[in-house]
Amino acid sequence: MNAIQQAQRAYAPVNSPVMTGRATELKLFSQTTARLRAAQKSGRFAEIAEALFQNRRVWTHLAAEVADSANELPSTLRAQIFYLAEFTEHHTRAVLKGEADVAALLDINTAVMRGLSGNSGAAPDAASQPQPADRGRETVR
Repeated sequence: MNAIQQAQRAYAPVNSPVMTGRATELKLFSQTTARLRAAQKSGRFAEIAEALFQNRRVWTHLAAEVADSANELPSTLRAQIFYLAEFTEHHTRAVLKGEADVAALLDINTAVMRGLSGNSGAAPDAASQPQPADRGRETVR
């Protein structure tokens, strides 16, 4: 490849889809859940602790978002998300102490991914890429 071809490739327009807030949240949950599942399978504490930390960060952010009075989600849904964030925090501590396993956290994340994908039936594959289309549904933001 010569210098002209390299320059053309470097400055070519990028064809990446614009993701909606909902699709971004689905992708984040998908990545976080896949990491948590892989850590669980590995059985290595350091890997599990790191995946739990990432999962806790996601839920802490969600809790802050739904606690904001400017959040446009229905108050009932906001309360449910906040409760799940509190449960996730409590259960994460129990997992780190060796008093629980990550299965409940995986179940919660999978249920949230189902809701974000508009699929209340089968669980989405945690490694799959979300579709960029929003389908007009509200996001947690």
